[in-house]
Amino acid sequence: MSVNEDGKKFSIGDYEIDIIVHGFPGKSVCHGSLGFSTIALIRHGDRIALVDVGSFGQRGLLIEQLAARGLTPADVTDVLLTHSHYDHSINWTMFPDAAIVIGKTELDWSVEQPWGVTVVPELYVRELKIWPTMRAVEDGAEVFPGITAHMAPGHTPGSLVFVLDCGERDIVFTGDACKNRAELLSRAADMTYDPTVTRASIDAIWAFWSRRPGNILMPGHDLPMVQDNGVPRYLGKREAAIRAWYGENLNETTVISLLPEDAAPAKVAAG
Repeated sequence: MSVNEDGKKFSIGDYEIDIIVHGFPGKSVCHGSLGFSTIALIRHGDRIALVDVGSFGQRGLLIEQLAARGLTPADVTDVLLTHSHYDHSINWTMFPDAAIVIGKTELDWSVEQPWGVTVVPELYVRELKIWPTMRAVEDGAEVFPGITAHMAPGHTPGSLVFVLDCGERDIVFTGDACKNRAELLSRAADMTYDPTVTRASIDAIWAFWSRRPGNILMPGHDLPMVQDNGVPRYLGKREAAIRAWYGENLNETTVISLLPEDAAPAKVAAG
């Protein structure tokens, strides 16, 4: 296996995995949902898949990051959705010709949710339900060469975990069935309809992650991790900051780091 220094690109066997967006394990205090979720790109032969596709705020970033890899949205052949919440699913419309996978239980539940109440994007899942390239899958389905889907309810009733068998090791994409390291270690979740169901799903995630040495776990809102003697260790470096206009002109911006090690006052940057 080869890994870039920034922990965003992995080459394992016949697979290349690029993390377009590292998920962030936090919530906004007073502005609603933050929703910074992980988006990963997988290349295998002539197939190009995205595991989750982010929210409206990540559309420009998706286009930019695909272009940096010599790709356009039309080059994506497969979209694998861990669940239906807006921060993971809403941009499926950027890839109308791709094969779009979502759990059958998840889709059936999503289209029945009351409008204007939850974080399910109502009109998007209604359209997805009848989309010609959509495939609603059951537990154990192969959804991409080497990738199987596994039911992991708790965050939502039909959340899926995707396990990629790269030959020498596996990569486990957890979505929000296990959003971050804190949930992984505590086996509890910040957002769940049933803590007991969630714990069982996180136990199953640990089992997938532990079945081969060197397996990589990619949570829905955190950095990728490996295990050192059963203890999670991050791969790569977290990046998270906000740029704000607090000054008197547009050339004066304040960069506010969201990293725990940057507890100092915000710095001022030009441009």
